[in-house]
Amino acid sequence: MLSFSRHHFLSGTACLLLAGCGADDVASPGAGNIDVIVTPAPTPTPPTTGTPTPSPITAAQFAVATTQSGVTITADEQFALVNAGTNNNVNGAAGLNGIYPVNNTPLTTPSNPTTLGNFFVPTSFVGAVSGPDDTSFQGWTCNSSSANFGGSTTACTAVPNIGTLAAGAACPTGTTDDGLVAGFRACRLPEKITSSLTLPKIAGVFYRFRGQTEVGVDVGSQGADSGVTLTIAPGVVLAADSSEASNDLILVNRGSRINAVGTAAAPIIFTSQQNLTANGVSDSTQGQWGGLILLGRAPTAVCAAGTGGNNQGGTTGNDAGGTSTTCQAPIEGVPGRFYGGTNQADNSGTLQYVQIRYTGIAISEGNELQGLTLGGTGSGTTIDHVQSHNSADDGIEIFGGTTNLKYFVVTGADDDGFDVDNGWRGFMQFIIAAQKAGGATADSFATEIDSNGAEDLLPRTFGRYANFTFIQTAPSAPAAIRLRGGADFAFVNGVVKTGSGQGCINLVAGAGSGDTRTTIRPADAALQDVGPPTFNSVYFQCQGR
Repeated sequence: MLSFSRHHFLSGTACLLLAGCGADDVASPGAGNIDVIVTPAPTPTPPTTGTPTPSPITAAQFAVATTQSGVTITADEQFALVNAGTNNNVNGAAGLNGIYPVNNTPLTTPSNPTTLGNFFVPTSFVGAVSGPDDTSFQGWTCNSSSANFGGSTTACTAVPNIGTLAAGAACPTGTTDDGLVAGFRACRLPEKITSSLTLPKIAGVFYRFRGQTEVGVDVGSQGADSGVTLTIAPGVVLAADSSEASNDLILVNRGSRINAVGTAAAPIIFTSQQNLTANGVSDSTQGQWGGLILLGRAPTAVCAAGTGGNNQGGTTGNDAGGTSTTCQAPIEGVPGRFYGGTNQADNSGTLQYVQIRYTGIAISEGNELQGLTLGGTGSGTTIDHVQSHNSADDGIEIFGGTTNLKYFVVTGADDDGFDVDNGWRGFMQFIIAAQKAGGATADSFATEIDSNGAEDLLPRTFGRYANFTFIQTAPSAPAAIRLRGGADFAFVNGVVKTGSGQGCINLVAGAGSGDTRTTIRPADAALQDVGPPTFNSVYFQCQGR
C-alpha cells in the first residue's frame, strides 16, 4: 500500500496539520501485469501573506523597572497591576494610523469616564479621537511630522494668518508701534501690563513682546484680585521679539488674568517672530522664546523655606517658628515670581483655541521654561482646545493647583508632553501627546507624573486621565508613561503606542518596602493616598508593534 500526506504550514506561532490523503486503490489482479495508479499530490497553496500576529508581550517588554533610593517596582509587578484592570489590551498591534485609529471600531471596550467625576463626559471610544473620521482636533491645531490632524489644518511651519495690512492701520491704545516686520505692522506690548489691555484682531497687525512681559503684579498668596486682565481676540497673532537677545516670555501674576479666547476657525497663536516669514522655521525648530506662564493662588505641596509645609486642603503651613503661614513656591525659570495659596477655585483666566509654538529655554539644569507653565492655578481657570508645539522642554508642566484640561495637544516636545507634580490635583480628557521623533531627551515621556522625590508632601499629587492618546516616538525614551511616588492616578479609555525597544509604562517608588512602597501601597486617608494607580480600557501598542 502506498500512502501520502499533505501538511500546510501557516504563518504565525503554530503549524496546523490540515489533512492526510492516501492511494491504496489497486486494480483487481488478473492474468498479466498489475497496474498501480497513484494520484499526484496537488500543488501546495502559497502561505497567506500579511503582517504576522506578534507573540504575546512579556512583562519585561511592557514595563520598565527603575530603582530609586534603593526601591524597585519590578516589570512583573507593573504588568500584573495593568492586567488587574478591566478591558485593557496589552498586546495591541497596528491599531493606529498616526494619531487616528485605523477604523471606527473601538480598539478595546471603552469604560464610562463619568465615574471618575462630573468633569468628564461619556464616550463610546478609547483614545482622544474616535476614528479616522473624527474632526474634533482639526482646524484649531497645526500639522507637523509629529502629528497630522488632517482636514484643512495648516502646517505649523506656515506663516500664521495675520492678514493684509491696510493703509493707515494703527496700533491700538496701550501698545507701541514698532514699525513693519515681514510686511506686517508690529504693535509692541508693554513689559509691565498694569491695567487691563485688549488686543483686537486688526488685519496685517501682530503683537510683539520683548523680554519678561508681565500681566499685573503679584498680589501674594492671600491678596485680592488686581483687576488686571489681558484680553486677546480670536485670530490674533503674538510673536516674541527676535531682534534682541533677552528671554522673551509672557507671565500672568497671581491675582491677574489672561482671557485668550479664539475659535476653531480663528485660533490665537503665540509664536516666534521667525515664524512670520516663509521658511523662517522648520519642522525641527524649537526654543525660540520662553513660553506662557500662569501663576495662581491654589495650593501647592512644595513650599519655599519658611512658608510650609502644607496640609491636605492646602490651607495651613507651619514654619519653623510654629506660626501659621501660607505655602508658596518660586516658579521654575523666572526668579522672584511665586505661586500658591489657599484658594482651590482661583481663576487665572481662560485659554481656548490657542496655539503656542516654538518655545522652551533652559535657564539652568532642571530650571526650564516650557510651552505652557501652570503654577498653582485653580479650578476657576479654563483651559481647553490648546496646542503646545515644538517646545524645547515640556509641552505643559503643572506645578500644584487644581486646574483641569480638555482637548489639549502636545506635539514635538523635546522633553515630556504632560508633566504634573508638586501636588497638582485635577482631571484631563481628550488629550494627545505625540513626541518628537528625533533628538528628544533620554528622560522624555508622553506624561511624567511625580513628586520630585518628596513622596508624602501634601496635598498629594492626584489625577485622572480619560480619552488620551500617547504616541511615544522619541527613540531614547524608555517608556510613554512615567509615574513616580507621591502621586495617585487613574487611566481610562486610553491609547499608548511606543517604538521598538520602548516599554509602555514605568512605575517608580522612592520610599518604603514590600507593600509599603509609595506608588503601589494601599490607600491611606492620613496620607491622602487612594492606593495604586488603575488602568481600565487602555489599548497598549508597545515595542513598535
